[in-house]
Amino acid sequence: MKKEQHEQINAWFEQKPQRLHLLKAADVFCVGCAVAAVLEQLFQFRPENPAPTIRFALTCGVPLVLLSAARKFINAPRPYEVYDLQPLMPRESSGKSFPSRHVFSIFVIAGCYLHLLPGEGAVLLLLGVILAVLRVVAGLHFEKDVFAGAVIGLLSAFVGYDLIP
Repeated sequence: MKKEQHEQINAWFEQKPQRLHLLKAADVFCVGCAVAAVLEQLFQFRPENPAPTIRFALTCGVPLVLLSAARKFINAPRPYEVYDLQPLMPRESSGKSFPSRHVFSIFVIAGCYLHLLPGEGAVLLLLGVILAVLRVVAGLHFEKDVFAGAVIGLLSAFVGYDLIP
């Protein structure tokens, strides 16, 4: 989005504070569902058969660490920095926008769930799309940031569940 579009969106949210509360609540809901999905898998750990839980944890965790390191190296600015705007959701740090770690996380979890519980995986994918849109609308990420996060997340799940035996 361009600066003018962000300014229009910010003005629309500022007209009615309830809109901003709803935006923040939707963000928290999407992230909370992803956290709940991770906890569900981790609580399924069985000492007699640790492989499924370990596979899930490694498929989500290793790429997350690599992605976080890449973000620090790339250190791409965020839309609110580039356009000198106030983001709609609080953000204390700067840079490290590309790729979106929130979107990556929900998509890698959704990709894993597509293998484990396809119905829940589909719901998480939908929540991932919603989260990606929310992060762009809030001025926290550019479209390329969330797109890259989604693609890397799905590819990571594919590698973890389809390519590694």
